[in-house]
Amino acid sequence: MADEEVIRRRLLIDGDGTGDDRRLNLLLKSIVKYCNSPNDTAEDKQVSLDRMLLQLTQCEHAFEKSRLQLVMSHCELDNYETLAKHIETSIQGAWVEIEKTKEELEQAKTVRKNKCEYEVLAQVINEQPDRKQTKIELEERRKQHALLEAQDQQLNKKLEMRSKQFHVLLASIHEIEVLLAEDDSSFDLDDLDDVEMLPAM
Repeated sequence: MADEEVIRRRLLIDGDGTGDDRRLNLLLKSIVKYCNSPNDTAEDKQVSLDRMLLQLTQCEHAFEKSRLQLVMSHCELDNYETLAKHIETSIQGAWVEIEKTKEELEQAKTVRKNKCEYEVLAQVINEQPDRKQTKIELEERRKQHALLEAQDQQLNKKLEMRSKQFHVLLASIHEIEVLLAEDDSSFDLDDLDDVEMLPAM
């Protein structure tokens, strides 16, 4: 006989595999036999009655076992549903935490970028002279500029004075040249008159 056939017959006889149908059938047969045996002795009836009570107890025990299994299955189902809800809540919390971590990561990247820019800027600032020294140097440059402007004004005044003196000198030279030219002209005429007045030899 094939294994499938054996399993099929056992399922047909045993129902769902707990033996309840077989026990009930045996109990029913025992009750029918007990009712159809009026001629049995009291001892035989007591034995049959005890056997039926035992079978009934077994059926009740199987029923209670099945009921407890059903209750346990419902409890397990509730536990699984609670666990599923807890897992779903945990997953949602994990997603929220992931999003929060992403935001923190972006903020950390921004902070790091700003820190790098700050360090570069601080390095550039440190390479420059400090404000006090710069102020002192600026004041020194202003003093030098004022001194140079004063010197420039003095030189301009001196140049203007020298220019006026030069013009006066040129005018004086021109007047001297005119006087010399006039003196030369008068000298030539006087010499000519003197020559004409000499006696003949």
